[in-house]
Amino acid sequence: MAKCLSSICVVSHVVEGDFLRGIIAMPARRALEKEKIDSLEKLSDYSEKEIMQLHGFGKNAMQKLKNYMNENHVSFKN
Repeated sequence: MAKCLSSICVVSHVVEGDFLRGIIAMPARRALEKEKIDSLEKLSDYSEKEIMQLHGFGKNAMQKLKNYMNENHVSFKN
């Protein structure tokens, strides 16, 4: 049975992108991935309000994201 379970795990394992890994939590990263936002340049095309409307984003994720963006001299559109 263990052999069968390990096969299922290998088949269903999805490799996620590295964009913002270690910066924001997985739900927020998945929300960005769903919108095809995979770089700070693409992220800067959105407003803070638009990103906050994504499922998976909350105040904590937004604060961490804004701090990271500031460190990299990138900002949301107005």
